[in-house]
Amino acid sequence: MVTRIPSWILVGAIMLAFSAGALNAMALLTFTNNAVSHVTGTITQAMSALTVENHHATVYLLSIVGCFFLGAVTSGMIIHNEALRLGRSYGTALFIEAVVLFAATYYFYHHKMTGEFLASFACGLQNAMIATYSGSVIRTTHLTGIVSDLGAALGHMISRRALNLPQLVMQGSILVAFSAGAFVGAKMLNVVGMVAMLLPATIVLCASIGYMLMLHRQKAN
Repeated sequence: MVTRIPSWILVGAIMLAFSAGALNAMALLTFTNNAVSHVTGTITQAMSALTVENHHATVYLLSIVGCFFLGAVTSGMIIHNEALRLGRSYGTALFIEAVVLFAATYYFYHHKMTGEFLASFACGLQNAMIATYSGSVIRTTHLTGIVSDLGAALGHMISRRALNLPQLVMQGSILVAFSAGAFVGAKMLNVVGMVAMLLPATIVLCASIGYMLMLHRQKAN
C-alpha cells in the first residue's frame, strides 16, 4: 500500500502523463488520426479493417501496436525491474524516449507515417518504464486503469471503507495531467502546427535531465 509519495515520483508522473496526453492528442488530430499512447482502440480498428479486407490499414495499425510493444521491450532491457525505485536507469530510458520523440516530430512535420511508429515506440517505452510503486500500478500513457481505480475508490468511500489517499493523489494527478496535456497539445497544434510536437519531446528530455541531476546530487552527498 502507498503510504507516502516521494516528490520526485509525483512530479515525474505528472510530467510524463502531460507529455503523453499532448502527444496522443496531436497524433489523433494529424494526417492519419491514430492513437499512439494506447493499443486497445488501435487493435479494434485493425480488426475492423480486416473484416472489410483492408489489408493495408490492418498491417499499418498492427505495426503501430508492434512499435508500442518494441518500446516496452526496450524499457525492460534498460530498467530490468518494474518496481519503481531511485537509482534505476530511468534517465537513460527517458533520454532515448526524448530522442525518439524529436525524430518523430521531424517525420510528423513531413507527414510521414514513420512518425507514428516512433511516437508509439516512445509511448511503449514510457508506459513499461514505470510500472509499480509499493504495489500500486502506475501508468502514464493511458487512463483506463486509473479511471477504474478511482471509480473503485469512490465505491469504497460510499461503502465507508478506508481509502488510500496517497494513491488517490497519484492517480488523480495523472488523470488531470494527461487531460491537461491533451488540451494543451490540441491547442498548440491548431496554433503552430506540427512543430507543437516538440513540446512532449522537450518535457521528456527535461525529465531525463532532472532525474540524472538528482542521482548525481544523491551520489555526491
